[in-house]
Amino acid sequence: MTALCTRQKLEILADAAKYDASCASSGTAKRDSASGRKGGIGSTEGMGICHAYAPDGRCISLLKILLTNSCIFDCHYCINRRSSDVRRARFTVREVVDLTLNFYRRNYIEGLFLSSGIIRSSDYTMEQLVAVARSLREEHDFRGYIHLKTIPDADPELAHQAGLYADRLSINIELPTEQGLRKLAPEKDKRRIEAAMAGMRDAIEDGADASRRYAHAPRFAPAGQSTQMIVGADQADDRAIIRQASSLYGRHKLRRVYYSAFSPIASPSSVLPLKRPPLMREHRLYQSDWMMRFYGYSAQELESATDPETGCLPLDIDPKLAWALRHRDVFPVDINRAPREALLRVPGLGVKAVERIISSRRHRRLRLDDIARLTRSIAKLRPFLIASDWRPVQLADRLDLQRRPASPDAQYELFR
Repeated sequence: MTALCTRQKLEILADAAKYDASCASSGTAKRDSASGRKGGIGSTEGMGICHAYAPDGRCISLLKILLTNSCIFDCHYCINRRSSDVRRARFTVREVVDLTLNFYRRNYIEGLFLSSGIIRSSDYTMEQLVAVARSLREEHDFRGYIHLKTIPDADPELAHQAGLYADRLSINIELPTEQGLRKLAPEKDKRRIEAAMAGMRDAIEDGADASRRYAHAPRFAPAGQSTQMIVGADQADDRAIIRQASSLYGRHKLRRVYYSAFSPIASPSSVLPLKRPPLMREHRLYQSDWMMRFYGYSAQELESATDPETGCLPLDIDPKLAWALRHRDVFPVDINRAPREALLRVPGLGVKAVERIISSRRHRRLRLDDIARLTRSIAKLRPFLIASDWRPVQLADRLDLQRRPASPDAQYELFR
């Protein structure tokens, strides 16, 4: 086999990494030097090439690559599976370290997202990933962001070492149901994946507790752990996906669950669907996820917003509006008296708008014109609220709401 240069490897392994959606850089701050010295290389707070976004909207640049796209597993949905006919490549530990440092010095990136196919064994692969992070931190004093993909079957001690060097760790559960995982990834086990998540949760909590008690306690994955679910590769509907996401948040304290719409791959397996699901389905799941994490909706409430026949969220309206139309008895909400929790249920009101309303109504009763100045689109709000000079005669139906004037990007910017 012809040897590949570093640039060719980068082309192959950066492209192979695009299928992993669980890549973000939120929830961390600049690290102290491992040696205690001032200075060091890397920052998590600058601006650069857009690869991920922090919660405050900052654009974070990351080098996102695989250590290798070779794999001993044969998961049907994965383009890098053992039986796939793709061009293979593999970085050495030194090559990944040098790439990260060189890209950083040119101000192209601020951190590294590193995953890998399984080579030789889970332990061997995990050792290689940890070696990259260890070299960056200890040998080169790199303090930028590092996100490592951990392997559930690897020795827990290796995962613990990864957490000492990485800001965030992720373990992909891949599919929302155990049946789907058995069918499409028979070499993976949902119980082992969740056991690894539970172990990571405990280690993160212990590390956070130690940091509160001792000033010089080592940091352990301060940005938490995340996971990814593929949407549309199996028969799981949105109810199953929402239920699984809620369970993972509750039991394993995940920082994020990412959703990735299944994309047909080269030389596809016969058990896979012939076409990808609508990208809007992925978007609606992200909106429902936001509603669970920031708006106080339970999984059961979101399930009630799904179509009774398909079990999926409607594509033509956002899940918050779908829930409101299914629970007309909750509305209209008095904007001058309702608690924060009730205001957050009003379609078109986001967290910032609610905070502005609560702050403003301390000084005077709010009129409809006041609400219009505090939000971006009063047309969507009117059927769901009561103001000092406004009370809707009846709650508008779904067709009427769809006809209301809206900005061109309203379907994609639900939470104002």
